[in-house]
Amino acid sequence: MATRGSTVLLLAAVAVIIAALASCFVADAGVTCPAVCLVVAGGLLATCGRRLRQRDPGWDRRVCVLVLGDIGRSPRMQYHALSLSKHGYQVTFVGFLDSKPHQDVLREEKIRIASIPEVKGVRAGPKLLTYVTKTMVQSAQILQVLLSMELQAHILMQNPPGLPGIAVAWFVCVLRGSTFIIDWHNYGYTIMALSLGASHPLVRLAKWYEHLFGPLASHSLCVTNAMKDDLKKNWGIKATTLYDRPASVFRETPLDLRHELFLRLADSHPQFRATRSDSEETETTVFTVATPGDGGVTLRADRPALLISSTSWTEDEDFSVLLKALEEYEGFVRGGAPLPSLVCVITGKGPQKEHYKKLIASMSLEKVKICTPWLEAEDYPLLLGSADLGVCLHKSSSGLDLPMKVVDMFGCCLPVCAIQFDCLHELVQHGENGLTFRDSAELAGQLKSLLSDFPGSDGRLGTFRRNLRASRGQRWEDNWDQNVLPLLAAPR
Repeated sequence: MATRGSTVLLLAAVAVIIAALASCFVADAGVTCPAVCLVVAGGLLATCGRRLRQRDPGWDRRVCVLVLGDIGRSPRMQYHALSLSKHGYQVTFVGFLDSKPHQDVLREEKIRIASIPEVKGVRAGPKLLTYVTKTMVQSAQILQVLLSMELQAHILMQNPPGLPGIAVAWFVCVLRGSTFIIDWHNYGYTIMALSLGASHPLVRLAKWYEHLFGPLASHSLCVTNAMKDDLKKNWGIKATTLYDRPASVFRETPLDLRHELFLRLADSHPQFRATRSDSEETETTVFTVATPGDGGVTLRADRPALLISSTSWTEDEDFSVLLKALEEYEGFVRGGAPLPSLVCVITGKGPQKEHYKKLIASMSLEKVKICTPWLEAEDYPLLLGSADLGVCLHKSSSGLDLPMKVVDMFGCCLPVCAIQFDCLHELVQHGENGLTFRDSAELAGQLKSLLSDFPGSDGRLGTFRRNLRASRGQRWEDNWDQNVLPLLAAPR
């Protein structure tokens, strides 16, 4: 058994190498359809993997959800896994496990997490060597994981990141007779272009790669109608739009849960601590007061406004825009404008976090307090549901995806100020559920305007919140059932 399995793995590895080399050779020769070589290479060696196609009872109720990233920071794919399990599918969730996934995912018996270590590549030498070695090792890693698990009826993969995962997952699906589904969140090459430039050879290679392998999926999902149209026009891909929708955990947070959350955060973040206690018999945060006798919780009349933003701290979000706007807001307050103090919470992990933390530490602010916590999955929706205003700095690298953080904020009926980019209108209606801005000065003006009546609810901020309450649309569960479930049942 072990010998036969090892042979199959070896043949599969050879097949991927042959396919990759053949496609590169044909691409250099100017042939317009290098995918032909990949199909031929896969077809010739697929016969060697008949054992991998053996269908045991229950194979058609198994799905692999594949993320070449941190599962805990991939909420949409976690929602996919939960929806699949709800409909009786056994889910193998493959990805990095740097952050704890949501408790619902961890508790679900039908979801098994198969964590894989993040591949770094060779650290010495030029960056190109690091990238090439990382790609090769990661290809072998994904191949081994996908071929060693039980036969899956479907492989559902997030893109980006998709290099080298799309090619490997497609090949495994050809070898094993599984259905390959790509969930397009964005285009990977556009994200690479933010740091390397659009003309960089690696960016051009990544674009060619996505254009080559993307159309080979059996089904495709995407996050906006704009992306759906672009995939059809420029990629030849027929995709189904699956808008991000808030899960049921995103809702306005009751006062007692707000108070408990603020107390927990106050243990490690002084911005949440009360400067003084109204009474020795009260339990107080900077936002709330609880009376131990009856357990009642009230919002403090002198509380600051709670501003929240979340981020992966990457190049597609320029947080200097928010920091400059907060400095201008500080100037408004010092100049005598009747505005509340601010507590600004910026949540998330990512490569640029330390850079921005240093910038924040160098700022001289009195009326604006900033903290950058990492929240557990259960606390994040509670904080969104407790906030007064959200800010989104996500600026799509392709102009075709939408920020999921805004979707979650709207689920909590939290108005949003979002930086403008193409297709944002599919989510944020300026003047209805929030405002859009183009620079820090415009954002500062919006903060001043929206918070001028705080903590009252009769101003524009209160109007936006009432509009959000009145226009609650589909939740994720219904949206998924309508758009994804039929794909799983489609004839093969």
